[in-house]
Amino acid sequence: MNFRITSLIFLFTLFGKAQELTLDRANGLARLPLKCLQQEYPNKLNQLLLDGSELGSPKTLHPAFYGCFDWHSAVHGHWSLVYLLNYFPQLESKALILEKLQTNLSKANIEVEIAYLSKKHEKSFERTYGWAWVLKLQMELERSNDPALNALGENLKPLSQLLCERYIEFLPKLNYALRVGTHTNTAFGMALAWDYAVYSKNVALQQSLHHNALRLFLNDQNCPFAWEPSGTDFLSPCMEEIGLMQRIMEPNAFLKWLKAFAPDLFRKNYTWEPGKVSDRTDGHLVHLDGLNFSRAWNLYRLSQAFPKVLGHLKAIAQQHLTFSLPAIVDGNYEGEHWLASFALYAFEAQGTLEK
Repeated sequence: MNFRITSLIFLFTLFGKAQELTLDRANGLARLPLKCLQQEYPNKLNQLLLDGSELGSPKTLHPAFYGCFDWHSAVHGHWSLVYLLNYFPQLESKALILEKLQTNLSKANIEVEIAYLSKKHEKSFERTYGWAWVLKLQMELERSNDPALNALGENLKPLSQLLCERYIEFLPKLNYALRVGTHTNTAFGMALAWDYAVYSKNVALQQSLHHNALRLFLNDQNCPFAWEPSGTDFLSPCMEEIGLMQRIMEPNAFLKWLKAFAPDLFRKNYTWEPGKVSDRTDGHLVHLDGLNFSRAWNLYRLSQAFPKVLGHLKAIAQQHLTFSLPAIVDGNYEGEHWLASFALYAFEAQGTLEK
């Protein structure tokens, strides 16, 4: 069977029911991070070298998170597989997935990762995008009903604790938020950290995130939705800020803030065109598929929390999710190595799955 026919069959299986995370779709999405989790090359190292002694292969430098092109993609590739195992214990590749997770997330490998991030000149490594995904992975491992995954959470926890401390140390120094659509987006990194802080009852982290979110974003008004997307965005700057403030504010106060920040969202006839990718073989241009998922997961949260005034946003979330789903399996590593995680996060935000 040729590649084109195989791909078409896979697409039909993966997207046969729009906007539903079925077992068939879960199996399809699992194949993508599973394929690259231990694929060392191609690889983009985000490394600061003091001298030649620090040169090393990706696997040597990052034995836990060396696959899937870069460190943060490897981290959320692990999260994708743990998430799928938690909700679909009958996943067809369960044994192989668990084997790879146990290999990568060994105690010894995490200790090497901690040593790397503990270098004085690497304190900003993966700040805060990679940090956020580590905490999301930590939460997924801890809340699993599988003791084997819980054990991996114990292995990862010292790294997660280090990054919690890094958040508390760093946020007060950040005088100005980064309102960008790429890795350094301040609101996205804080939102995922907030979820873990609440789950883990880390009061110090909650207090830091709450205080600094209000300091950085409370006075924002009239977010320039028309400026989205920039050419290589994979996060929605406006929606990620909304996602953070929805988490940390009381509902009534949040709605008041939102009406000043994004008044158009309250219009029942509001429309928003998904971002379009011109070349999915370009690792930067394909970011726009991620932008569509970013919009979707935040729009889902709004429509569910405030159905009377914002319920109409669910249709826009569905539109964005559906628009970019087929791009995940187009055969281009530029998107395949990370987009499954973004799609799964959007599915998670639907809130339709139960363990």
